Amino acid sequence: MDIRELGLTGICVSRLCLGTLTMGPLQANIGVERGAELIRHAVDMGVVFFDTAELYGTYGHLRKAMQEIPRESVVIASRCYAYTYDGMRRSLERALTELGTDYIDIFGLHEQESRLTLKGHADAIQCLLDAKQEGLIRATSVSTHTVEVVRAVSAMREIDVVHPIFNKRGIGIIDGNTAEMADAIQAASRRGAGVYSMKPLGGGHLFREAPEAIQWVLGHDSVHSMAIGAKSCDELDADVAIASGLKVPDEVLRYLAGEKHLLIEEWCSKCGACVESCRHGALRLGAKRAEVDADRCVLCGYCVAYCRDFCIKVV
Repeated sequence: MDIRELGLTGICVSRLCLGTLTMGPLQANIGVERGAELIRHAVDMGVVFFDTAELYGTYGHLRKAMQEIPRESVVIASRCYAYTYDGMRRSLERALTELGTDYIDIFGLHEQESRLTLKGHADAIQCLLDAKQEGLIRATSVSTHTVEVVRAVSAMREIDVVHPIFNKRGIGIIDGNTAEMADAIQAASRRGAGVYSMKPLGGGHLFREAPEAIQWVLGHDSVHSMAIGAKSCDELDADVAIASGLKVPDEVLRYLAGEKHLLIEEWCSKCGACVESCRHGALRLGAKRAEVDADRCVLCGYCVAYCRDFCIKVV
């Protein structure tokens, strides 16, 4: 697996980053033991970059895996929704404790929407800068589904790394298209920001063309690494093979192409919390329960965390 420097951060990462959302309680929920096994297998395959978040509930998976992996041999990125100085500090300290580490390589703001939301998180960003000076983190970051935020990061030296949604059809980009996101990513990279993208398969919409979709993202030199989820070693092996330009057996590709969708159980109380939480406008309240617009849904599973009745699943 190729290793590249993440912008000018001095942090070297594998071209593939294993995203842990898929293995956590918001999606496949494979458990800590199996999750740790998958993470250790990733390291054996040359994948040394791991993405998590406070929301994902996968700190325990990484901590378990790192009991058998030297800490300095892997790179961990996490983020949270905190917008105050104290809130960010609490989230960072929680991450350090639950991961069982004395530093996190990349830590930052989760799901930023615009230049205005970045300004509204100024105190949280200052906390990140202070934590960097203390050696608690190595780089600051933001994740986003918008072109606007990536463009803003290209002029923000306070932010070291950007984590944007990027796939060949532009699925999930809230305020633009693939070409506009590619231009914004290139501008951020030219400034020296590290770029690792998310959702190369568009939340499942591009599973049937996984090899082309993965290679398309990795064909952009300004994307230093690409996060992709997996819930099994076989699935990860296929992703690594595709990223390495190797032939993947047809039966494995058929497995990867299996359809996924967002399931809302019949006991939904129509509280509307999931509808309010969805940044893509993919959910609405129907006659009997919340309903999904499959064309808008990117299968991120974030709405699961907002459902008080535990009736939403990615299946």
